[in-house]
Amino acid sequence: MFDRILKEMRDKIRNREYILTIHGEEEMDNDSLSIYDVERCIMTGKILERQKDKATAEWKYRINGKSLSGGEVEVVAKLSQTGKLVIITVYVP
Repeated sequence: MFDRILKEMRDKIRNREYILTIHGEEEMDNDSLSIYDVERCIMTGKILERQKDKATAEWKYRINGKSLSGGEVEVVAKLSQTGKLVIITVYVP
């Protein structure tokens, strides 16, 4: 259903065209995850749902995938108007 969006997100990961929010970095650290786990989640995962951000009215996507160690990881990310992938938060479900 979201194949085009996921392909675009994966292209952004491959080309290092992404940013990690401070909140995302804090959550990543809290769950002992690395940026490589986040990248792998997006590269191996699937979009579970699309959500509308209440503050900005932009679409954001919840992605479920695997970490480097094979564990389950979820990432919430959006494609920004600047053309970058914004990783909003990261967590272990």
